[in-house]
Amino acid sequence: MFVKKLEYTFILLIIFALLYLAKNYYDDYQFKHNDIPHSYKQRIVQKEKEVLQLMQKQYGFVYKVPLIVTDKFKGRLYGLTVYQNGDVKIYLNKKVMQESFDYIVDSVIAHEYAHALMFKLGNFSGDGHSKEWQEACVKLGGVGCMQYVDRNDVIMGKLPF
Repeated sequence: MFVKKLEYTFILLIIFALLYLAKNYYDDYQFKHNDIPHSYKQRIVQKEKEVLQLMQKQYGFVYKVPLIVTDKFKGRLYGLTVYQNGDVKIYLNKKVMQESFDYIVDSVIAHEYAHALMFKLGNFSGDGHSKEWQEACVKLGGVGCMQYVDRNDVIMGKLPF
């Protein structure tokens, strides 16, 4: 009798595990093949508002740039600010959002806006994480902005291999 109960318990455990795996697979598939959830959009917009309010308070102006969520990134890069022909855009990596969304909201948006601000101020120093950038990142509400990274580390860290 005990053996039968143990077998049934084990079968139930396997069924629950398979259902759990199927649900995770389905959720992952839905996230990859659909737009980000509305709740994510709301948090991104709210954080961007906070960053722009801090920019107004700290610098006396607001420099809003397009903030684009994309799944075109290779590798685990969380975000990237691009300056091209006088235009600045911030890209956030959708592929890492599902597992690291809080980090993206808490750290990456302010981090990338600090880069955009440096472009706006004409600070094109060879080191993307200069002392001026670090100060701007902190002023915009960024977390973990005090890292010193040289240009080669920045470039090599963004390569997908």
